[in-house]
Amino acid sequence: MPLVYTAAVIGGGVGGKLSLDALTASERFQPVAAADLRPETRAELEQRYPGLRTYPSHQELFAECPVDVVCISTYPSSHREVALAALELPLKGILVEKPLGDTTRAGREILAAIRKRNLPVAVPHGLLVTSHSQAILTRVRNGEIGGLRLVEIESDKWDIINAGIHWLNFFVALTGGEPMDYVMGMCDTSTRTYRDGMQVETIAVTYAQTVSGIRVVMQTGDTLKLMADGAQALFRLVGTQGTIEFWGWHNAYRLVNAAYPAGQLFEVPRHARTPHQIHLENLAAQMDAGQPDYTIAESSLQALELCEDAYLSHAHRCLIKLPLDAASLPTPNDWQPGQPYTVQGGGRDGRKLV
Repeated sequence: MPLVYTAAVIGGGVGGKLSLDALTASERFQPVAAADLRPETRAELEQRYPGLRTYPSHQELFAECPVDVVCISTYPSSHREVALAALELPLKGILVEKPLGDTTRAGREILAAIRKRNLPVAVPHGLLVTSHSQAILTRVRNGEIGGLRLVEIESDKWDIINAGIHWLNFFVALTGGEPMDYVMGMCDTSTRTYRDGMQVETIAVTYAQTVSGIRVVMQTGDTLKLMADGAQALFRLVGTQGTIEFWGWHNAYRLVNAAYPAGQLFEVPRHARTPHQIHLENLAAQMDAGQPDYTIAESSLQALELCEDAYLSHAHRCLIKLPLDAASLPTPNDWQPGQPYTVQGGGRDGRKLV
């Protein structure tokens, strides 16, 4: 019989319920407790998951209910505090929702503390484990569209940090974690929109390039018109010998290459398990073997840096070179592209560039 690990979830929102549903469905875990600041959420959790003990804070849960695994599903700004507190416990594994933190620095601190404990970790990027996305990754890595050159992403009713981190994480996976060269971002913020505890853009474009020249162009926003009926996300992967198009969580993709010059739609049966259950059971396998795998956590951190740098690029009106040296960030300037050159304030003649 496989080992059964006790688990607690911190945060009873959408991410917390995804973890609790997965823990309940899996034979590898026994969910025993959850914490949430809101009394109405605690009451809902107790009704939805009979026998679950609930607490108004992670501190009370950690003090009274030791478990093998903690799943952190609070707002990103609190991930660092909760994760570092959880790591003081004799845990066997930990799950931290994406983004790892509200900043790259916070995410790095969390992952460094997990590595110091040599603790298995899960960061549940669902697009890495769905059946259709795994098939797409395999085709790209097998060279079925030639060398990857461009990834275009459109994401409606979402933003760079809350959904874009999923999409950019998939881009990182497509490139095999290749280091990035630079990031640029432009955001409209006129509606003062917030989502999942973060200030977000109304609409934005993120542009980034790896050191070898593979580019990603991601459009996010509240009023984005996707070139795909009924989809909330659209991906186009452009290679030297073909293309793949797919639609976020939809379990299908369209391949155009030498074997399918007119294009072929592939529908892939979904896994019986949810992405969260797959990630948690992969975590259990790490705990069984005592062999942590930080591949997904590192790719999540790389995606978080892309998100943060897109916002930095917008704030500083400049291209962000990587790796980022915060001391070298220029201050915003008064140069206005498209306006007549007045000779004042210096500059360089673009006709005389070498």
